[in-house]
Amino acid sequence: MSSVCTWEIQGEFTLDGLELFHTGHYGPVSQGTLRREPTPTAVVVKTLEACSNPSVTNEFVDWILFHGVVCKHQNLVRMLCCQTQRRPMYFVLEACCPGNLLNYLWSLRNRDSKSLDQHQHFSERSVYSVAKQVAAGLDYLLSEHRLVHGYVAARNILIGPGLSVKVSGLGMAFEARQGLTGKPTNKRTAEVPLKWQAPERMMKQPTTDRSDVFSFGILLYELITLGSPPYPDLEPQCVFSQLQKCYMMKRPNNCGGPLYDLMKYCWMWNFKDRPAFSVTIKLLESNTYLAATQDICIPEVMNIWDYCRRAGVHTRNM
Repeated sequence: MSSVCTWEIQGEFTLDGLELFHTGHYGPVSQGTLRREPTPTAVVVKTLEACSNPSVTNEFVDWILFHGVVCKHQNLVRMLCCQTQRRPMYFVLEACCPGNLLNYLWSLRNRDSKSLDQHQHFSERSVYSVAKQVAAGLDYLLSEHRLVHGYVAARNILIGPGLSVKVSGLGMAFEARQGLTGKPTNKRTAEVPLKWQAPERMMKQPTTDRSDVFSFGILLYELITLGSPPYPDLEPQCVFSQLQKCYMMKRPNNCGGPLYDLMKYCWMWNFKDRPAFSVTIKLLESNTYLAATQDICIPEVMNIWDYCRRAGVHTRNM
């Protein structure tokens, strides 16, 4: 890996208006503004907990280097700078607006189409656009770095202007690269909800790129349903037994045949029968013209507590 020094924050940069919005794996995560004349940039700042021991500190520096080396694709969240020469240690990532994809999808529910501006329209064709960008980012991770994301879900995707996409939540990919996934204290693997896991992962078998493809199919379901929890008729603990019986989710409303066919292709039980991300990109590109262009309309407002219960997601991970 390249030296972290090349990413050290320079004197002409300042961080303003930092506001804590949650606690991450290594410590506080804040939102703010990186200022460098002439243009300020909205950013996310990830800080190392002040009391961290040397082992965790070294791991945090490796985490920074990981972003500097790996996250060079337009569809991966990008690091802008860092501070490792003094405390507190932190690194700065570009922020996106409107931001988290899952929250964005929920915001599109129960809306008045007459009051929408052009940036708020979201159709099945929009689903294709977002999905292609996610698949491109994941394909880059695999083809250029032999990395598997490990937690493909709407909550780990960022949306920017014009429905531009940045894949985030790369903690499991980092741990795999560092050889940390076998640690007894590993928490990230345990935090992936069952409803987003491929069958082989539920059976504690190794995660592969085709495991990510299965989860990508779940993401397609999230997109076309504006953030509904997957397997709406099943409790999380019942999903695996139903998958063993070749169960697949029904075709959602607003979902055209080609998109549903791709979902089912991603959800094949045997990982060898699922498409590679390079294939999913080609399928999405070739079928985009078939996608509906009218706005997806779902009148129900999402209740966060009900969502977490039905999705099997802990509220602290939202």
